[in-house]
Amino acid sequence: MISSSSCSFLSNSAVAGSRSFSGGARKGPSSPFRVVCLAPSNDRNGSVVLDSPAKKEQIRNEPTSPPAEEETVSSGGPQDVYGEDKATEDQFVTPWNVSVASGYTLLRDPHFNKGLAFTEKERDAHYLRGLLPPTVIPQETQVKKMIQHVRQYQVPLQKYMAMMDLQERNERLFYKLLIEHVEELLPVVYTPTVGEACQKYGSIFMRPQGLYISLKEKGRILEVLRNWPEKNIQVIVVTDGERILGLGDLGCQGMGIPVGKLSLYTALGGVRPSACLPITIDVGTNNENLLNDELYIGLKQRRATGQEYAELMHEFMSAVKQNYGEKVLIQFEDFANHNAFDLLEKYRSTHLVFNDDIQGTASVVLAGLVAALKLVGGNLADHRFLFLGAGEAGTGIAELIALETSKQTNAPLDEVRKNIWLVDSKGLIVSSRKESLQHFKKPWAHDHEPVHRLVDAVNKIKPTVLIGTSGQGRTFTKEVIEAMASINEKPIILSLSNPTSQSECTAEEAYKWSQGRAIFASGSPFPPVEYEGKVFVPGQANNAYIFPGFGLGLIMSGTIRVHDDLLLAASEALAAQVSEENFEKGLIYPPFTNIRKISAHIAASVAAKAYELGLATRLPQPKDLVKFAESCMYTPAYRSYR
Repeated sequence: MISSSSCSFLSNSAVAGSRSFSGGARKGPSSPFRVVCLAPSNDRNGSVVLDSPAKKEQIRNEPTSPPAEEETVSSGGPQDVYGEDKATEDQFVTPWNVSVASGYTLLRDPHFNKGLAFTEKERDAHYLRGLLPPTVIPQETQVKKMIQHVRQYQVPLQKYMAMMDLQERNERLFYKLLIEHVEELLPVVYTPTVGEACQKYGSIFMRPQGLYISLKEKGRILEVLRNWPEKNIQVIVVTDGERILGLGDLGCQGMGIPVGKLSLYTALGGVRPSACLPITIDVGTNNENLLNDELYIGLKQRRATGQEYAELMHEFMSAVKQNYGEKVLIQFEDFANHNAFDLLEKYRSTHLVFNDDIQGTASVVLAGLVAALKLVGGNLADHRFLFLGAGEAGTGIAELIALETSKQTNAPLDEVRKNIWLVDSKGLIVSSRKESLQHFKKPWAHDHEPVHRLVDAVNKIKPTVLIGTSGQGRTFTKEVIEAMASINEKPIILSLSNPTSQSECTAEEAYKWSQGRAIFASGSPFPPVEYEGKVFVPGQANNAYIFPGFGLGLIMSGTIRVHDDLLLAASEALAAQVSEENFEKGLIYPPFTNIRKISAHIAASVAAKAYELGLATRLPQPKDLVKFAESCMYTPAYRSYR
């Protein structure tokens, strides 16, 4: 028998993919059972048995110190309130799940596979001899090899598939690569490429990622959640696929969005991969092309609505809370307007919920506007805002701008809203339309004559800031941008719709039509633009600036509810990270190369506000929240195996 000290399970958050025999929470060091491994000489695969409780004390007292000559790597994720995870503890790990992995199966486990980085000692210990070429290649060299591999593809979707294939083979190498080349790879694993991936998800679907909960599982959702192997879930990103980016109803194929978002939670915010759970709620689709596509992977029926939809979502929300507890963060993603607002309003007082389309977008845009004030002067109250698009993104941004302005000026919220105007598909939202408006648009119906064209609204309202959240490409025409430039010396133009094809205008159009005077940012990335001998670097108002750090701040403080002041704290923290060097280039957002540092500062600000509001449960409050946030971040460096 191999001694328990050399092959027992360890309660360490870095052991992504570890399993519990009971199906409940992962066991810590004080668990009543330990797992020991039997590896007789005639059985290469070995076996696993549970030691009897009578041997408990003997096993517990055995020395477990790692060999001094091997290096251990500190990594993990946000420490939970109950002390089940020790994010920064240095210790060796055992790369085994329920049964001892032979070399062959170990190489096919993405949580533990290190490819050619397995040391000579590890190759002997884990039956890897002959299964790998003889060369030992460190992770740093593997990163160089993989970025060359991804770059060889010219088609973005091929790059996406190469990255997803790597994630399925070697999880830590995937995150190491993404972190070190974040500016290059962010558009590959997230917008805009993820939009095309969702459109073609049926044809590129290879291996399930996340949980699919359909109407077939109604009445059994708790059972479905318990089928997921990880029990200590801290973040769930869920979609019903009805409004994927600006692409519309993609049904079950919307799973690409939760998968992509959660990879950024890990890479940019340091949340452990094993603590993240992507979920798609499949209630059907109204997309005729998908309903007639034999490769479509979802329910081939019209979308459920009304009571049937509400009952399924309520069962889901109740089951999540029952299975994962009070402090699991549920992020709603790409729900249609009529459901997004209702779900957020219904569950914000009973669950830790966050809608990235409404609140995350608002927070990142507000940060850009606060930063832009250093270039154009004045306070938020001195500016007038005009939105094209009055859905969840537009109204969410408008409300957060109003909240921040009210906070700065002590003016009533209804008063500051009068400086914010919205245009929807029927024109300017005005008081005479109030009776026919959806409830979330009504606060923005001001006294004014009806205006139907955007350019006329610009000329009549005379905004200093033009924001596009319409999901309609090329709606900021030359006439519109020239009108903005005639009114303002430095017009702020934010073209936020994703993917790139749906952007209201391109960076080149914004700079050229404003004679190089526009302060521009977009939702999807655009390359630098040269105009009259000067190079302009467009900013990107990407939600990835906010939600990873925001989520980390909630998790590390044990926050139980999301308050609007937490979103304002995140915006202020992001705006504070824009340097003078960035401003000199016309940027209103910092570069993504520093995103983990930025996320740590956002997490610290969010946590500090949560403690101030009495919403945090992790006590006592850490003295240095920035250092604590950094210490909680998952690090994808390879672990040393026994």
